[in-house]
Amino acid sequence: MKETLSLAVKTRTGFGKGANRKLRATGMVPGIYYDDTGANIPVMVDHLPLQKLYAKTASSHVFELKIASDAGEETKPSLLWKVEHHPTKPRITHVDFYGVDLTKAIRVHIPVVVTGKAKGQVAGGALEVYRESIEVICLPLAIPDKVVIDITDLDVNESVQIADVALPEGVKAVYEDNFSLLAVVTPEAEDQGEEEAAETPAAAPAAAEA
Repeated sequence: MKETLSLAVKTRTGFGKGANRKLRATGMVPGIYYDDTGANIPVMVDHLPLQKLYAKTASSHVFELKIASDAGEETKPSLLWKVEHHPTKPRITHVDFYGVDLTKAIRVHIPVVVTGKAKGQVAGGALEVYRESIEVICLPLAIPDKVVIDITDLDVNESVQIADVALPEGVKAVYEDNFSLLAVVTPEAEDQGEEEAAETPAAAPAAAEA
C-alpha cells in the first residue's frame, strides 16, 4: 500500500507576472487547483515541501491537498498534474494540482524503467528505448509508480511491445495499435557494413568491363 502523503497550500488573490514574481521571492510557488467539476482555485505553496512531495510522487501518486482559505480548510485527493521548472535553477516555478474522484478511473502517464542486461546486448546488439512512459487507465489509488521491464532474456532483433507488458490488476494500458517500447537491434557498425556491401555492386560494371 502506498504511503499517504499530504501538502498544505493557501488560496491566493494576486495574479499576473508581477504578483507571481513577488511570491517566488518569498519562497512560495504559485499554482492552480482544478478538477472535473469545474473548480479552479488559485493557490500558493511553500517551495521546499512541494519539492519534497514532487520527488516522492511525480504525477503517479495521489496525495491529500489541504487548501486553507478564509472559509477554513478543505482536503482534496489530488495529483501533481503539471510542474514547471526554472530553466537554469533547481526550482519549481508553477504547479497545477488536479483533484480526483477516487471512485472514477482516470488516464495518466507512468514512467518505464528498464532493468537487467539483454542477452542480445551481451552478443553485441544495441538497446533502443522508444518510449519512456506509457499511458494507463485505472482508479486514482491504483496508479502504479512505474512499470518495470526486465530485458535479460531479450535477444538481438527482439522487442517488447505494449501488449507484452504485465500491469497490476485493475490497470490497463491505453493504445489502439500495438507498438514497441524497446528493442535490441543490430549494432550501427554492422548496419554500416551492410550498407557498404549493398553499395559494392554499383562499382561492379566498371570491373566487369576491364
